[in-house]
Amino acid sequence: MAIQTLTFGCRLNAYEGAVMKAEAEKAGLDNAVIINTCAVTAEAVKQARQAVRRARRDNPSARIIVTGCAAQTEARSFGDMDEVDLVIGNADKLKAESYAPMVFGKPLNDKVQVNDIMSVRETAGHLIEGMDGRTRAFVQVQNGCDHRCTFCIIPFGRGPSRSVPMGLVVEQIKKLVANGYGEVVLTGVDITSYGPDLPGAPTLGMLTQAILKHVPDLPRLRISSIDSIETDPALYEAVADQRLMPHLHLSLQSGDDMILKRMKRRHLRDDALAIIAKLRRLRPDMVFGADIIAGFPTETDSMFENSLSFITEANLTYIHAFPFSPRPGTPAALMPQVDKSVARQRASRLRAAGEKQASDFYASRLGKIETALFENTGLGRTEHYAPVRVAHSKPGDLLRVRITGLGAEGLIGEALRVAA
Repeated sequence: MAIQTLTFGCRLNAYEGAVMKAEAEKAGLDNAVIINTCAVTAEAVKQARQAVRRARRDNPSARIIVTGCAAQTEARSFGDMDEVDLVIGNADKLKAESYAPMVFGKPLNDKVQVNDIMSVRETAGHLIEGMDGRTRAFVQVQNGCDHRCTFCIIPFGRGPSRSVPMGLVVEQIKKLVANGYGEVVLTGVDITSYGPDLPGAPTLGMLTQAILKHVPDLPRLRISSIDSIETDPALYEAVADQRLMPHLHLSLQSGDDMILKRMKRRHLRDDALAIIAKLRRLRPDMVFGADIIAGFPTETDSMFENSLSFITEANLTYIHAFPFSPRPGTPAALMPQVDKSVARQRASRLRAAGEKQASDFYASRLGKIETALFENTGLGRTEHYAPVRVAHSKPGDLLRVRITGLGAEGLIGEALRVAA
């Protein structure tokens, strides 16, 4: 058996999964399962534990390695699992030496290789050839977070904010384009915090402009989740470039001012609305997604309604809604909790609102001509990240598509020609 990676959570984890596999192979490791965990919710940690047990059942002779954010924040509990051979912290999971065969078979106290993530000050730019089975590549430009939202455990799993130098990012993207990737997604933990730790203090907008300028053969550049209040002037300028995809996902979390304050977010409802409006003025076809937490401690029905109404007021297209999950060690875990069943019901209402918004957007595209990049046979994504099914399309195709109908997955289209 070769090396198998199982990744949970964010887009950054997806990128890091590819790096870890390459580094483990470089170290000479084989017959192993690397489980890259997420700690954002209690459910994510539970799923990681289930994956560990399943991996052991399915691969009784393999080495089981657990890493990622949950491994960083709950290292000992994973180390105590009999199924686990090694626990590697986030600071070391991208280093080949962490996977050297000689590190295995040590006593329990040495089985957990997790260091103080808060002491890490650099993020290395790992140049990878590509990602298995994908035509869209994620490129890490930043790691960690210096903010302390009251609900979030991630800063303790990722450490302080740190950035990859612009030159390394550009070099990585040039390599991916040369290997046939039609789209690159910039990713990180808090990518709008990019740059102040680098010489000259570049910003995410400056990095975006540098990529568009120095990698002219890159057809499509996409930015992952952003903290809208940190949007810099250069990023607003970059939005006008047609190679930057007109889709942004906002780390919103709530549409109610009091809840935002109790979350220790740095924006209020009107701030988010103003930023969305400004971006739409610069790029009228821009669509937005957002993360929204339902049932945050002390959230009343009227506070929840403010989040629900924000979806239509801001005309959001994609909603990632989930019930609040208290994470031990965070301030929000000590606040008066909302009943779990109420939080789940509210999350369901947010998701239903989001589904209607997406359906309405899909319907608005009927008869339009879109450009779509195909990751799988027959299924691709438009510039607005809408799924579109086109017969006879192949992975890697970048096609001009006329939208002819609606389907269970999103849009249905017919190919016109290969996009220029």
